[in-house]
Amino acid sequence: MNSLLAVLALGFFLGMRHAADPDHVIAVTAIVTRHRSARGAAAVGVVWGLGHTLTILVVGAGIILFSWVIPPRLGLSMEFAVGIMLILLGLANLKGIGRLLHRPEHASAMEASEHVHSHAHRHGDYVHTHPHGHRPDAHPHAPEETPLARLDHRLGGIGLYRLARPLVVGIVHGLAGSAAVALLVMTAIGNPKWAVLYLFIFGLGTILGMMMITVAMALPMIYGTRRSDVWVPRLRLASGLISIAFGCWLAYRIGVVHGLFLGTPN
Repeated sequence: MNSLLAVLALGFFLGMRHAADPDHVIAVTAIVTRHRSARGAAAVGVVWGLGHTLTILVVGAGIILFSWVIPPRLGLSMEFAVGIMLILLGLANLKGIGRLLHRPEHASAMEASEHVHSHAHRHGDYVHTHPHGHRPDAHPHAPEETPLARLDHRLGGIGLYRLARPLVVGIVHGLAGSAAVALLVMTAIGNPKWAVLYLFIFGLGTILGMMMITVAMALPMIYGTRRSDVWVPRLRLASGLISIAFGCWLAYRIGVVHGLFLGTPN
């Protein structure tokens, strides 16, 4: 019994360590840069962990209890999907980034004549820029007249629609890693029921680990953006470029080096 508890405790801490894998951290970083509170960042980590744990449990339990076999090409395809997902997350972060980093060309003339200037600012989670002054009538639109505000108005009743993206990302990551985790557990734990319990504990550790990681990443960003909104587009740009670069590297490694598209998958 003591040995079982030790194995489960090890699984919990290994789950926390698993949350810190580079592809996991890069993916959630690309999402967390859009959140401006520790609570929102923690929710991203928890939902990502839930999606990851769900697929680990379903696929892992199928392998352990029903002897499912994951063909090499299918396994590599799920890992390749992680690379594509990282690229898409990066592109989503880069969308509209030029408008945030560069002031409009006509802003200087307006500044000279009417002391109107331009800098990045936000309405909730929507960050954008346009020439404006600090008079009550200088802002060209109301705070609620933004794409995200309109989306919030339409979908706000659904509840957690903003957390759909980390959930999907967690599910994809879980699919890519479930077979390896399940096979490792099978060799270490002979009893199938205890092996499935190990996967569950492993998943709980992953949820806690990712929640801690997302909060740790969000705190410096929250502090920086409170001092100056100029950090918002820069952080989005950096996380987007890193996500695209790592996604391309991962896709190349899986597709070419490991033979998903060329030669024999391994």
